[in-house]
Parts: sequence; C-alpha cells; structure tokens
Amino acid sequence: MSAETHPMATDGIDECWREIGVSGDRTCPELVEHLHCRNCPTHAQIARKLLDRPLPPGYRDAWTQHFAKRDEKAPEGEEIDSVLIFRIGEEWLGLPAGICREIAEPRPVHSLPHRRSEAVRGIVNVRGELLICMSLSALLGLGSAAASRGTERIAVFPRLVVTGEETRHVAFEVDEVHGLHSYRTDERGAVPATVGRSAASVVEAMIPWNGRAVGCLDAVRLLSLIDRSIA
Repeated sequence: MSAETHPMATDGIDECWREIGVSGDRTCPELVEHLHCRNCPTHAQIARKLLDRPLPPGYRDAWTQHFAKRDEKAPEGEEIDSVLIFRIGEEWLGLPAGICREIAEPRPVHSLPHRRSEAVRGIVNVRGELLICMSLSALLGLGSAAASRGTERIAVFPRLVVTGEETRHVAFEVDEVHGLHSYRTDERGAVPATVGRSAASVVEAMIPWNGRAVGCLDAVRLLSLIDRSIA
C-alpha cells in the first residue's frame, strides 16, 4: 500500500525540514545549534501537530490489512526480534523492545536519602510520574559515560530511557540512542569473555550492527538485577 492510496492531509503544516532542514537545502539557522531537525523543538511541535490530525476514511483498515499480510520475502520459520540500541560510555547495548516504554529528554534527578546502592541515582519526574532513576553504567560495571565522550563525535544527545513491566517502570540515563533495530535470531553470537562479570550476567547474546557488536540485554535478568539494587 502506498501513501498515495490513503493520503494524510498536510494543510497548514510547515514542512521546514524538507525545505530548509536536513532533507532540504540545510539553510535553516537552527541547524547550527541542533545539528539535526529531530533535535529541534520546532520539529517536535510540528510532529505533535501531524500526529493529532484526524484519520481519513479507510486509513486504519487499509494499514491493518497491510500489516496483516505475511511477508513473502521472509524465509519460512525465520524469527525476527527487535531491540532499542543505545550507548553508555563506549558500550553499545540493546534493550528488548518489549520492555522499552519511553524515550525522553534528560530531566533533573533528585537524590534519595540513605540510598545503599550506587546504581540508584534518585527520583526523576517523567510526565508527572515519579520514577526511580538507575545508573546502568554502575549496575553493569561499565566505564564512566562523561570520560568516554571522544572528539570523534561532534555532538551527542543524552536521553532518558524508561523501561519495565506494565505497572512498574524505572528510568536510566544513556549517552546516545540510535533507535529500534530488527534482527534475525540466528544472527545472535556468544558473549565474549572480555565482557565484564556484571554485564555478562544480563547480556544474553551479541548481534552485529553497523560494524559493531551490540550486547543484547536479557529482559528478565535485567529487571531482576534492577529490583535487587532498589531493594
């Protein structure tokens, strides 16, 4: 199904990213500060306006039928999994998409009195919900995030990742988020012995991505480790 089949109305939408942004002639003065349209507050406002548009007749049904079709190009019996790829320090990790709840901009972290674990940073407010903010670098024994920001990266945009089960959420800070990545389960490789003991306890496999090896976190073991650190 093509976009032309069920077009979404764009009346009143200023598509600046296509004209003067990264998809246009790059003359937008905001690029000097934000580097990419996705980091610009104007782009975020336009995105919210686009998502708030009413659906045209038949749009939902057409896409439901589209995604219900079996992918004829996929080999029979092939299993696909998805992870959220992010960076902490120099380590690229993959969080199972099933326990990824939200990605937000960094927020002030309020310390907790008498905290016993270095992995518990404090409390953070995410859209009115108070969540425990964890330090995944301390929890997994990774290197310092701030010390690892090399000169090869022009700019990085730290993010707050909210994870957990349906009714229990926690947040942790990351240095960079790539986004969701789908891979075949037969691409999984063994965890090398060079991975630290703490990280190895929750990394279930390694997958190739952009010429790197990404450690895929085990959802059950990660959440269990977080629970033990909070208790």
